[in-house]
Amino acid sequence: MYRVTRSALAGAVAVSLFAVSGCSDDSPLDAGDGDSDTIVVGSQDYYSNEIIAEIYANALEDAGYDVDRQLRIGQREAYLPELEAGSIDLFPEYSGPVLQYWDPDTSARLADDVYTELQTAAPDGLTVLDQSTATDQDSYTVTRNFADRWNINSVEDLADVTEPITLGANSEAENRPNGPKGLLDTYGVKAGFTPIEDSGGPLTVKALKDGDIQMAIIYTADPSITKNDLVSLEDTKGLFLASHIVPLASDKLDAEATDLVNRISAAMTPETLVSLNERSVSEQRPASSIAADWLAEQDFDAA
Repeated sequence: MYRVTRSALAGAVAVSLFAVSGCSDDSPLDAGDGDSDTIVVGSQDYYSNEIIAEIYANALEDAGYDVDRQLRIGQREAYLPELEAGSIDLFPEYSGPVLQYWDPDTSARLADDVYTELQTAAPDGLTVLDQSTATDQDSYTVTRNFADRWNINSVEDLADVTEPITLGANSEAENRPNGPKGLLDTYGVKAGFTPIEDSGGPLTVKALKDGDIQMAIIYTADPSITKNDLVSLEDTKGLFLASHIVPLASDKLDAEATDLVNRISAAMTPETLVSLNERSVSEQRPASSIAADWLAEQDFDAA
């Protein structure tokens, strides 16, 4: 989603509302140090995902591994080809959305079913490590005023809204299964679309509060939902799949590194994720610092 910091991002409002940030070369990755023993850890351009990636990276370094951080790469269309090509060795993903990327026609919706299918759908050379109980679930989100005015609790209720609805999200969402076409096909809800390139961040929240859009895709672990009294609508027909944090790993990770990452996943909970995200929002601290603090609390030692 977004980061260096939220305040830095706010300075790019004019560009971010209308254009997808791009890279000047063919690959979003830096060249790196070329060391075949170095584990390359990547992350989305989303502050919460960056924190998790930093947890992996810090823990691996503490265990004696050389790590190359390639963080804030972008969205799946940018980084998954790099994972599949072996340019990235470890990446925190979200079970449902990445399954739907690899298998758009999947019928899996519940956590265990999604995880099982994801293990099968992952391309050769990538291993799906243990999923965490921690979730960062995509959700259709509206303002409290909009929900109260139309008596809305679920996505299904949007069919009763008689005024135009515009959905705001990253540009790639327009053509994803949970974009406007999915809303129409699954719920009979017609929605326009406005690209806002901060993955449910402050630009999106501002557009919601200003009435420029009526609905946005925002992750449920984002503290801005509570802070701004927003309402995540119940997805009664499962348009969004279960979304548990799940690491994707290359063969570069040996048994010790794999065990360490799996232990991190086991220790992380939904409450953990919200707490880590809140620290990023309220304290404006770097992801590396938040990650180091959490690891110190967990006392992860190499197995």
